[in-house]
Amino acid sequence: MLHGFPEYGGAWREVAEHLPDYHCIAPDQRGYGQSWAPSDVSHYKARHLVGDLAALIEQIGAPVPVVAHDWGAAIAYALTIRHPELVSALVVVNGVHPGPFQRELAKGGSQSEASAYIDYLRDPRAEERLAPDDFAGLRRLFAAKMDMAWLDGPVLQDYLREWGREGRLTGMLNWYRASPLQVAKPGQPLDIPPISPEAAMIRVPHLVIWGEDDRALLPECLEGLEVYCPDLTIRRVPGADHWICHQKPAEVAALIREFLAARAA
Repeated sequence: MLHGFPEYGGAWREVAEHLPDYHCIAPDQRGYGQSWAPSDVSHYKARHLVGDLAALIEQIGAPVPVVAHDWGAAIAYALTIRHPELVSALVVVNGVHPGPFQRELAKGGSQSEASAYIDYLRDPRAEERLAPDDFAGLRRLFAAKMDMAWLDGPVLQDYLREWGREGRLTGMLNWYRASPLQVAKPGQPLDIPPISPEAAMIRVPHLVIWGEDDRALLPECLEGLEVYCPDLTIRRVPGADHWICHQKPAEVAALIREFLAARAA
């Protein structure tokens, strides 16, 4: 189970509690929580992040089902593209395949506007903007136009503890700084060649669970996904947004269980 930004392995706690028949492994990815957090941006290139997961899965025993959200989904897609032998099935929860996502980012349209925060997070001054006053800036970014009622009390304290570990904020931001994604300015499309299906094919059974009220990742990013994923199932969930794993963990777990049981993964 692979978390995204700005979470950590504990992001999967509620979903995992509804999957008692599975052995759920939710690591802190590089730069997050209690994992290694080098300061150099070059350590966060996709090949290194994929390498971390490949090594972990090989130690566990391949192949395994991989469940991923947000940035975790980006690395899960890269892992599945490069090492399909390690992945028995792929479940993505409000995450995006690089092909449709880069296409939408390049258009200068609604997804470009929704993703303008990417350049904000790449800025060298991002840490000083996000960290003061118990990460108030990070929490505002986290909550933009979405339901954050779940981030309160002990859960919030857990996040503050993980964000406050030395070097972790820089580690988290370095995922954005190392990414080759290009974001067009609104109304100023970029001339970027599309990512070919042959170069980014998902060759395992694939489920996408999509909270329909997401304001960070828009449904346009699902259009054309079937070209990259021949065995694709999409389940849309109303009344949930980007943070669906916290808002509707029982429903997310039920969809995961149904999908994996049908494929004996």
